[in-house]
Amino acid sequence: MMTDFDIEEHPLPEGKRSAAPVRIIATDYFKTMGIPLRQGRVFDQTEQLDSPPVVIVNERFANKFFPGQNVIGKRIKPGFSADDSGDKMREIIGVVGNVKHLSLKNEDSPEMYLSRTQIPFDIMSLVIRTNVSDPTALTSAVRKELAELDGTIPLTSVRVFDEYISRSLARPRFNALLLSIFAGTALVLTGIGIYGVMAYSVAQRTNEIGIRIALGAAQSSIFRLVVGQAMGLVAISVVIGLAGAFVATRLLNSLLFGIGAWDPITFGLIVLLVSVVAFLAAWLPARRASRVDPIIALRSE
Repeated sequence: MMTDFDIEEHPLPEGKRSAAPVRIIATDYFKTMGIPLRQGRVFDQTEQLDSPPVVIVNERFANKFFPGQNVIGKRIKPGFSADDSGDKMREIIGVVGNVKHLSLKNEDSPEMYLSRTQIPFDIMSLVIRTNVSDPTALTSAVRKELAELDGTIPLTSVRVFDEYISRSLARPRFNALLLSIFAGTALVLTGIGIYGVMAYSVAQRTNEIGIRIALGAAQSSIFRLVVGQAMGLVAISVVIGLAGAFVATRLLNSLLFGIGAWDPITFGLIVLLVSVVAFLAAWLPARRASRVDPIIALRSE
């Protein structure tokens, strides 16, 4: 949930306050989710409804609203209250790592965490961490435990964590698949195009190649001549392609997670792959050119 908040050191009137997501959690939430504690402490059993109000923030929140400061002990007033006494100033007792709650493509946002022992809430999500091979097998056990606690508690939307990740990655994976298909098709067309151009070039230069061989040119030199011409064209094309790819990296950034679009290793492998395909496409025409019979070539002249 989103809520505005006020900072004790820099109070602002309503309507001008900043806002951030707030999450109401139990004491073991960070441990269960694997969210690291960066500074201070997490909630414990001492946090009760009548104890001093406290709050935990993430690193993004601390860096944005308290740049260069130690936030432990600072006080903020989230727009949340457990009773009719109004919003309360809460002391920041801990700073935790940033988490992408909604989507991997979203940037880390400032977030606050409140203890459910200080902000009782009727609706909650139950998170279970387990090392069993099939987490879905725990559903019936969880239902049984909840029924023993309170038979009126409903359990809905049970999912394993991998399902949430898969849903978040579904569209980027589909886009990546389409791009891979297009890239593979472009690579095949590149190979066919280079082969066609080189085969046509060799056919047009059959007489020249025949004369070269008749004058004593070795087959290896003819082979290098044809392949060298092809690879020279490929080198020019690769330079132009890299320039275009560099411009397109801004579009690719929206489809990638954890890596940048301008990755030297990836671009190096692509250049190597295109060069190998080009060499193989030029190899057959070059092999044919090196075996031209000078007598037949001169007779056709």
